[in-house]
Amino acid sequence: MTTIAHPVPSAVAPSRARNITLWTLQVVFSLFFIIASAAPKLVGQRYAVEVYAEIGWGQWFRYVTGVVELAGGLGLLIPRLSGSAAAGLSLTMVCAAATQALLLGAAADAIFPLVLCGVFGWIAWNRRDSIGALRALLTR
Repeated sequence: MTTIAHPVPSAVAPSRARNITLWTLQVVFSLFFIIASAAPKLVGQRYAVEVYAEIGWGQWFRYVTGVVELAGGLGLLIPRLSGSAAAGLSLTMVCAAATQALLLGAAADAIFPLVLCGVFGWIAWNRRDSIGALRALLTR
């Protein structure tokens, strides 16, 4: 079996303390997205079904959102995918905030997804080496 190592430029590699902080946030938010966010959507928890009925796009959208959140949560735990997963979750949170504010009429509830967007943006920025390595792997 051949292992391909991708050297990380020192300008991109986070410090030890920052790396510990990033992994802590990644694990915590991964568990949050898998257990508290994706699972209720995928198993059809009554509240999730009601919210997606109120959105008005059909229950298929609840399943798509649940799968995206599950994939993002799992991706945060995989070093090669962590930066891309954080970037994807950041975009997902922008969409969640827009949905809260525009479709559900709850602008105050849009604050939490926007804060998460900032956190995921910070994780993605600090894990940008994994995004570049994944891009290089996929374009070979």
